[in-house]
Amino acid sequence: MSETIDFVVRHGYAVLFVWVLAEQLGVPVPAVPILIAAGALAGDGKMSLAMALLLAVCAALASDLVWYQFGRQKGASVLSVLCRIALEPDSCVRRAEGLFERHGARSLLFAKFIPGLSTAAPPVAGMFGMSLRRFLQLDAAGSLLWAATFVGAGYIFSHQLEAIAAYATQFGTGMVVLVALALAAYVALKFRERRRFVRSLGADRITPQELLSKMDAHEELAIVDLRHPLDYLPDPRILPGAIRMTPEQLESRHNEIPRDRDIVLYCT
Repeated sequence: MSETIDFVVRHGYAVLFVWVLAEQLGVPVPAVPILIAAGALAGDGKMSLAMALLLAVCAALASDLVWYQFGRQKGASVLSVLCRIALEPDSCVRRAEGLFERHGARSLLFAKFIPGLSTAAPPVAGMFGMSLRRFLQLDAAGSLLWAATFVGAGYIFSHQLEAIAAYATQFGTGMVVLVALALAAYVALKFRERRRFVRSLGADRITPQELLSKMDAHEELAIVDLRHPLDYLPDPRILPGAIRMTPEQLESRHNEIPRDRDIVLYCT
């Protein structure tokens, strides 16, 4: 265990940068513990507080800029990439869109404090035309606020965290293995839940080609466009005869949907 601590002390800056970069790109590894650990090392004089903050902000900005450019160049299709790498992509994308609808560009100031939104917010900002300069200003401020909060917490409570680390050292490598297993179990559980959800929807899905065939055959259909208002802005086209409403309006407006025919819902 002492060798592990020595490794973290020797390579702390590289570990901090790579870990934050990976988490912000969408890899399911939490960055908060490493930020707190960096603050604790700074409080113990083993790391520069200013350098820790700078590296964390630079890592977050680098990954966010990648997602911003994806969103700006690829539009809504970037969300399909998120669906492949995130553990809970659908909910985080919806939360990001709702956040931007309510708070606009200022959402970038606090998006990183909401699980899942760190990855979803930058491409949404790019999708809806935020200028690069405005994005960098707000994202840098939000990244600094986020990093300072957790690095600062580690710095303030460094002595208490050092005592906890010393206690954990008594358990040797078993503690490291236990933490690694717990993290792996969490990721596996989320992945299993998502796979189960996708399989449950499989039987009820219809492809665009199948829908087009039904429409060309003049079948009686009730088509409901459930796209979020922000999804609708870059592509305002709508399927002929479709009823537009948000998922939140389904309960209050369900009487508008005919019950005497097949109902087709689409949201992207």
